[in-house]
Amino acid sequence: MQEQFKVQNVKCGGCAKTIQDGLGGLPGVEGVEVEVDSGTVTVSGNTLERAALAAKLAELGYPEA
Repeated sequence: MQEQFKVQNVKCGGCAKTIQDGLGGLPGVEGVEVEVDSGTVTVSGNTLERAALAAKLAELGYPEA
């Protein structure tokens, strides 16, 4: 299963690392890929809750665009 988000404020590799670390600890998350140029975050896992992922992204400073 995958969930994809278009987010704001992704400007560098440090932003990508923050997102990967922040989402990586959530239940069900197995992988997080961040495309800095497009601001796209792709999360993979078995039991993903889109609302929880979006809330965590916003909490980290990367709300959906």
